Amino acid sequence: MNQSKIVNSKVLVTGGAGFIGSNLVEVLLEQGNKVVVLDNFSTGKRENVEPFLSDLNFKLIEGDIRNLNDCMEACDGMEYVLHQAALGSVPRSINDPITSNEVNVGGFLNMLISVRDKGVKRMVYAASSSTYGDHPGLPKVENKIGNPLSPYAVTKYVNELYADVFSKTYGVEVVGLRYFNVFGKRQDPFGAYAAVIPLFIKALINHESPMINGDGTHSRDFTYIDNVVQMNQLAALTQDKGSINTVYNTAQGENTSLNELIISLKKNLTQFDSKIKEIEATHREERVGDVKHSLADISKAVKLLNYQPTHNVAKGINEAIEWYWNYFNNK
Repeated sequence: MNQSKIVNSKVLVTGGAGFIGSNLVEVLLEQGNKVVVLDNFSTGKRENVEPFLSDLNFKLIEGDIRNLNDCMEACDGMEYVLHQAALGSVPRSINDPITSNEVNVGGFLNMLISVRDKGVKRMVYAASSSTYGDHPGLPKVENKIGNPLSPYAVTKYVNELYADVFSKTYGVEVVGLRYFNVFGKRQDPFGAYAAVIPLFIKALINHESPMINGDGTHSRDFTYIDNVVQMNQLAALTQDKGSINTVYNTAQGENTSLNELIISLKKNLTQFDSKIKEIEATHREERVGDVKHSLADISKAVKLLNYQPTHNVAKGINEAIEWYWNYFNNK
């Protein structure tokens, strides 16, 4: 029976001040681990790690994965690395492909070298559903990908190629998690590249019309953060040789259209503010590089890692809405 929770271990979380990273850190500390965070705060937020600063088992290294020395320092003495640091967002990569490549490819390579040279047991890294590119098949199966549709997608695919080479050439244990539209508490609702769920929630709470790119029939496999935390731990701990040095879809396994999403968010928010039910979405042109539909086949993770999602979209939205309502009303 594979262990499902990391306990009493030394764990590095890169990008630990970010949305996914800080949720990982919170759970890892609760489970009695010593946790180091490496973050340069380019997209991560100090408020996400402030609650941990007084914990004797927590250490913050303010550094950059583009700097090999910072990566080496952070990996020193670590048993596991959960590599979340990256520049996300398809539009950001289209606007600035050079920086996306420096962070997502150069930084990733620095982390692999550091994991190798410091003798880290295993690295689990944030891969991306964007790797499926223009492959038309649904649901998405790990071994069938198309051509990337953005610089961001290229960088995340290169991560998978490098991970495969490092596992075969140097014996490094690496597992990639192809995240599908992760959402939940601490996901930033501000900034030019905010994700769709926090953007919609922010608009609705402010009595503004949520902006949908296209006709709203685009669909995504929205994945609640707790499922992602579970997958990171399962991937770090699996002992079966056939389940490492590979990639897994990290998702819920159901898709929701943007129109359905708006209905669900309005329904949940109306309990706090009845006026929200009157707000209608506004539609604009589709974005360049956007995939029309996304849906994951999670059977590989279920079979090899014993992955059991705890939150479907409805349960996840219910929990996320409560957090965002408190967040906006306490600002």
